[in-house]
Amino acid sequence: MQCPYCEYTDSRVLESRCTEEGQSVRRRRECLRCRHRFTTYERIEFVPITVVKRDGHKESFDRCKLLRGIVRACEKTGINADILDNLVGEIESEIEQRLDRDISSQEIGALVLHHLRSLSEVAYVRFASVYRQFQSIEDFIEILNHLQTLQETPAESLFIASHSSQ
Repeated sequence: MQCPYCEYTDSRVLESRCTEEGQSVRRRRECLRCRHRFTTYERIEFVPITVVKRDGHKESFDRCKLLRGIVRACEKTGINADILDNLVGEIESEIEQRLDRDISSQEIGALVLHHLRSLSEVAYVRFASVYRQFQSIEDFIEILNHLQTLQETPAESLFIASHSSQ
């Protein structure tokens, strides 16, 4: 690490401690040439996630946009805002753990449905109606039948399969 005073490139670490709830490490250093002390921070560098939309255009992942969609699906269901924020955090964490930094909007939709299914069937159907772009009452009947008859089968896999056949 280069000393900010004399620009010498060798220093020793005097003290290290975790900060920001374990998200970074603060290091107190001393330059081996001029003996000045300075502080450095070490953080994990996250590579941005790119969302590939249905029409093929790409945009940066936006946590707020995801939260807005989930909040809209959960309106008047009585689900606490903290629960929804935690849900978005879980989904975001799953996406960040992927090796591939590009993710389709359909994959994100499937993740949301996976989480919403156990949280609220009403929110699940509302989100599915936007995600699958329902056009008729038959689309709603189909999703309700899936919820009723396929309790052990992850419904989001059916959406991916039926989406790919469209």
